[in-house]
Amino acid sequence: MPEYKQFPLADTAEGLTEAEILNWLVKPGDEVTVNQIVIEVETAKAAVELPIPWSGVITELHVEPGQVVEVGSPLLTIDVDPNGAEVPQQASSEVNGSAPAEAPAESAAEEPAEEEMKPLVGYGSKPTETKRRPRKDTPARTGAPAASAPSAAASAPAAQASAPAAAPAEAMSNSTATPASPAKSASDYVPLAKPPVRKLAKDLGIDLRTVIGHGSGGVITREDVERAANGSAPAAEQPAAPSGVRERGERRVPIKGVRRMTAEAMVKSAFTAPHVTEFLTIDVTPMMELREELKKHPDFAGVKLTPLTFAAKAMCMAAKRTPEVNARWDGDAGEIVYHDYVHLGVAAATPRGLVVPKVRDADELSLVELAKAIEELTNTARDGKTPPEDMVNGTITITNVGVFGADTGTPIINPGEAAILAFGAIKDMPWVVDGEIVPRKVCQLSLSFDHRLVDGQQGSQYIADVGALLANPAMAITY
Repeated sequence: MPEYKQFPLADTAEGLTEAEILNWLVKPGDEVTVNQIVIEVETAKAAVELPIPWSGVITELHVEPGQVVEVGSPLLTIDVDPNGAEVPQQASSEVNGSAPAEAPAESAAEEPAEEEMKPLVGYGSKPTETKRRPRKDTPARTGAPAASAPSAAASAPAAQASAPAAAPAEAMSNSTATPASPAKSASDYVPLAKPPVRKLAKDLGIDLRTVIGHGSGGVITREDVERAANGSAPAAEQPAAPSGVRERGERRVPIKGVRRMTAEAMVKSAFTAPHVTEFLTIDVTPMMELREELKKHPDFAGVKLTPLTFAAKAMCMAAKRTPEVNARWDGDAGEIVYHDYVHLGVAAATPRGLVVPKVRDADELSLVELAKAIEELTNTARDGKTPPEDMVNGTITITNVGVFGADTGTPIINPGEAAILAFGAIKDMPWVVDGEIVPRKVCQLSLSFDHRLVDGQQGSQYIADVGALLANPAMAITY
């Protein structure tokens, strides 16, 4: 007899309350194995792939790509005993060490006891009682024992596991009949596309279900979406626009995921920490010359040595002379917490929005190690694969506004930190050297700091030290 289980959205990171569905990797009727990746979701911190803790046959998908669901909400229903074979039960006694209670013989068709989900690699709930949240569009479960419930409600596991609402009630009341596969419709189709392509389609207002994929295995590519947006590709059920006519209007995008988290954090920081921003223009010609020399050195072969790496290294070194910029204001305890390590946040622009992964113990890394760490961190962030633990507990941050051609800016401090440095574009400009005006490589730095724990003198000293190290890298030997 079929045995149905529901796979809920679990808390994949500390404090997670909801997640957006990015992509289904399975569909109804698919057979899956234990720990197989079945879905990609986007939390407020990162994109996460979720494995399923059972093997069996998928019977229903409860959510669609683009939908935001709360932790505890069911994602799919799976038949773990599609062939009617005996399936070992992972009863709560295996977790708590107590003997399982015997079920009455007449209750053989009742819902199995709720089970603790097996912990998976990188995913899983804590060993506590599993709780399900009632659906918002259906009455909450009363929690009464199945034996005392009406026979229609207790006659099938699927009914007790919040079976699909579209199924007729009389069909669910038959405990011996195998549920018929739901009729396929256009809305059941789950298009295959990667998260960046889904975001592009959302930005362009393109329904992926109307786009024909030309990638391997029918995967929808960026080019497919762009052709659909330009009207140069056939799209099912899409009326052809009149020749030469382009409709104009507006589009609305829900505030969620990384964008919402960033907005909340920046508003909180801006109205909690009194910001002060100082600016410094420097000649970084010596730094750029050293960069060209080091790129030829065998130790830097294959390493992406960017000007940002030099700025990051200078920040770590200068923080030793001004520890206030690498500290934290603990208002609840009435204390200033000074860190004797530097967990450097590196702001990275990604298709999902601005994220700030951290380079742990950046102050202990050599220049080549720091370059490799920053490159790996930013590449992972752009791919949307930054793990949640790499997004927290930074001590100071650098943002490279120069990569976009900006000279400088007034960055907002990340919550829990005391300072953030903006590194501007490096440009050829006239500069006075030994009384002569000559072309030099010049850039601007801007430092925003929390005036509750960093005074003007300390902030000025820090940005001056960073600038001195970039203008004359040989100064590093004196630190």
